[in-house]
Amino acid sequence: MSNRAVLEVIALDAEDAVAAQAGGADRLELVTDMAADGLTPSRETFAAVRSAVDIPLRVMLRAADGFAAGDVDLLVDRAHELREAGADEFVLGFLDEDGHPDLVAVERLVTELDGCRWTFHRAIDRAADRDTLRKRLADLPGLDTYLTAGSPSGVDDGIPTLLTEASRTDEPGYEAQILVGGGLGLHHLPQLRAAGVDAFHIGGAARPAGWSAPVDAAAVREWREALDA
Repeated sequence: MSNRAVLEVIALDAEDAVAAQAGGADRLELVTDMAADGLTPSRETFAAVRSAVDIPLRVMLRAADGFAAGDVDLLVDRAHELREAGADEFVLGFLDEDGHPDLVAVERLVTELDGCRWTFHRAIDRAADRDTLRKRLADLPGLDTYLTAGSPSGVDDGIPTLLTEASRTDEPGYEAQILVGGGLGLHHLPQLRAAGVDAFHIGGAARPAGWSAPVDAAAVREWREALDA
């Protein structure tokens, strides 16, 4: 079995997706509106990206900035539309006002996803208790990944938490893959790889010219080469 680390790249459209795949991305996170930190893309955008590349892509289910679920009926409808269009991997994650996982919202969406694989995103970094969140979500079908920086402020501050959680992967609630993202830099990779972390997520790092410009295949390739070194 290959020990190649997973490199996931944020894509906003088909142009991004093609460049990310050309640079060596293993998977895409498909979103819209990065001014709101990534919301659910349209069915049409999903279809265009899906036809442009053949690597896996996870589609964001999020209706507004922040980590509250908001209109859950709308999210369920969007998930249904995307499933009908062929989407089979997703990203989601919601907290209640006390910082605990919003199980009502999450479970409704997971039911709609009907076994699809999904990532619980960086809401975990804002949780009142990360360990409790992991254990409360542990039995939900399809959950195979946590996107986390280890801290609300990013990987620089989250390294100790990431290293600790990476050492607990055989414990209940910690079986899902750790996908590190959020202020991730190339200089973080050696320490994280040495700890057994094998999945990494980049957004702005794939766009040296900023979010107004498309993904740069060469920037993605730099990360691919660093991970493969």
